[in-house]
Formats: sequence, structure tokens, C-alpha cells
Amino acid sequence: MLPIRSIKMTRNILCFLCAGIMYLLCTGGMAWTEETSFQQWLEDFYPVAAAQGITRETYAQAFAQVQFPDPKVIAKANFQPEFKSTLWDYLDARVNPRSVDMGIKMRQLHSTTLTRIEQQFGVRQEILLAIWSMETSYGRILEKESRLHYVPQALATLAYADKKRSNFARKQLIAALQILQSGDVEPSGLKGSWAGAMGHTQFIPTSYLAYGVDMDGDGRRDIWNTIPDALATSANLLEDNGWQTGKTWGYEIIAPDNGIQFEGQTKTLRQWTDLGFIRTRKRAFPRPADKAELKFPAGVEGPAFLMLRNFFVIKRYNNSDFYALAVGLLADRIGGGGRMAQAWPRPAGALNIDEKFALQKCLKEKGYYNGEIDGYVGKGTRNAIRLVQRLNGMPQTGEPDREFYRYICK
Repeated sequence: MLPIRSIKMTRNILCFLCAGIMYLLCTGGMAWTEETSFQQWLEDFYPVAAAQGITRETYAQAFAQVQFPDPKVIAKANFQPEFKSTLWDYLDARVNPRSVDMGIKMRQLHSTTLTRIEQQFGVRQEILLAIWSMETSYGRILEKESRLHYVPQALATLAYADKKRSNFARKQLIAALQILQSGDVEPSGLKGSWAGAMGHTQFIPTSYLAYGVDMDGDGRRDIWNTIPDALATSANLLEDNGWQTGKTWGYEIIAPDNGIQFEGQTKTLRQWTDLGFIRTRKRAFPRPADKAELKFPAGVEGPAFLMLRNFFVIKRYNNSDFYALAVGLLADRIGGGGRMAQAWPRPAGALNIDEKFALQKCLKEKGYYNGEIDGYVGKGTRNAIRLVQRLNGMPQTGEPDREFYRYICK
């Protein structure tokens, strides 16, 4: 008989070995289990796709190189931004000298195409340029392969792993397979965002099927590689949702002291004028009978706007007041209009857009920042600020305030 101590030692060794074996089995089998489950999900989903006309050949072609869920899609779906953008920060990142200059250049480069689209769909070409800028920075994002995902895999990943987005992803996956089956794009070209938005002007698959246009007449609705097709597809969406040709999206106005009480109301421009709402720079409203809704997007301390029908049509593209306002303001700047007459109610010490560009330039010149000088104070810029703050014994806030701006750009 073994001594009690030996029995305990043997038992401990056995427990350790069993635990190790179980760990190896579990960790070694994780990928196998995940692959099996995902592959089983794909097989189980085929009858759903087949009921919508997807052939086994198309389905096999779509998933020939797909074995696992896309881990980057799961990470992006679960991502929570470290800070929330204010309206003025949002606009600074999208309506700035860089995006305006690029828009003017693109208008010149694609003038023939834009004129044809404007004549066919009635949508002002500067609006299309602004949307193109907002969605992919005039196509520059599509050149960054690391930011793109294979759309069938991305949507299958969301349908398989994301309960919140599963129904959306299943619907979009069917549409993506229909696009592939139509021959508009080869599997290798079916790239998009983690949520399935595709091409120069970022259409989800169902919207592509509804609004896709073959503007260049080559037999394909190619929003990935053909700029005329992408811009015409955007114009088609706007026209179909009630775009009013020849009219603008809205007006920046100066509100009377009691103006906030009318927010959300709709009246004619003549009625708004009678109530004391005046267009900035003492300009008259060209069509006083047009109806407009009053909005204070930054609250009572900020500028006010009278939004016309086209503002709400832009929101059919992206249901966000921030987005529609940015499109409208950027389009006006590309078309030769000046900056807003009124300032946003930025906190004391906050930088304006010109100072944000200068800050990034100073950080880059001194070797702390290697990103683009684009006025967008995102993760890269904030990390650079924190680095400078840490090296110089400052509180590591990562905030681009005026005090830090003066320090780094002195």
C-alpha cells in the first residue's frame, strides 16, 4: 500500500495530467468546432437561398474559399468607440478644405459623366460628389485592401454570430448571392464593408438590386470599379425617393430669440420670414412658397436651419441628420459657396477645423503622428497627443485642446 502522501501526490499528478489533456482537447478543438458549426450553418442556409432562386453552383462559387467566420467582422460589430463625436467634430472631419478641394477636382475630372447623370436623374452633381466623399473619400477607401471584406463571408458571419444583426444579414446575404448570380461582379470583386456596404457610394446588396444603374452601357452595374455606374446608382436612389430637381436641401438662418419654440414645425419660407427667421448674409429665399422644417442641430446656442424636402431625401441614403447636413454643406462648398455664416457652439478651448489640420501637421513634422493630415481627430491623432503628453509629464487626456495646440505648434 502506498503512503498517504504518495497517494495524494499521485492524485495531484493525475488531476494535472487530466486537466492538461482536457485543455489541449478544448483549445485544439476550438477551431475545429467553430469551423464545423459555421460550415453546418452554411449548408443549412442553402435551402433558404435556393427558395430565392440561388443555384447550388452560385452558392458553391460564393463560399468556395470560405471556411471560417471573419473574425474582423465580429470585432467591428462589437466595437464601441472610445469617444462620441459632436456635430462640429463630425462636420470638421467631412466638410473641410481637403474634401472640398478633392470634390472640385473630381467635378472637373468627371464633368461629362456628372452632366449626363444630372440631366437623366435631375440630381445636382455636387450632391453626388458630396455623397461619394462621405462614403469612400472619392474612392480612396476602396484602395485600402485591409479595410475591405469579402461580402458573402462578412454577411454570413453576421448571420451566424450576431443575434442583433442576424435577420438583416440573412436578407443581405441572399441579395449578395443574387448579385453574384446576375454576373454583375465576379466573386473576387464582391468586396465591401464589414456590414456589406459596397462600392464607391456604399450600397448594401438590397439597395444595389433596387437602384443599380449600368450608366456606361457595358452590361454590368459595376459600382465597385465604374464611377459612372456608382454615381448614377446614387442619383437613381435619390430620384426614386422624391428628389426635387432644381431645389436645394436647406438654408442656414438666423432665428429670433424665441425661435427654439418652433423647432420641428413645418411652414412656408414666407411664413418663417414673417416670424422673424432671416436667411444669413441678408439673402432672400428664392421660392418663398416652398415648405421647410426648422431644426437646431446643435441646440439653441447653435445655428438654425430651414430644411427642405431634399434634406429628408438625403436621409433615405443614411437616416442621420448629421449625415444629411454634412452632404448638403459639402455640396454647397464644392459648388462655390462659402463657409457657414455662424459658428458652432464649441466648448472653450476647442479647436476649429483649420487648427485641427495644423495640429496634425505639427505632430507629423515632429515625428509623433504618421497618419493622414485630414482634420479628423481620431484614434491615431489622439494616441499621438497622449504620447506627447506622456513624454512631457502632462495629463494624458488625448484631447486636442487649444493649450496643447499652442504647445506642439509653438
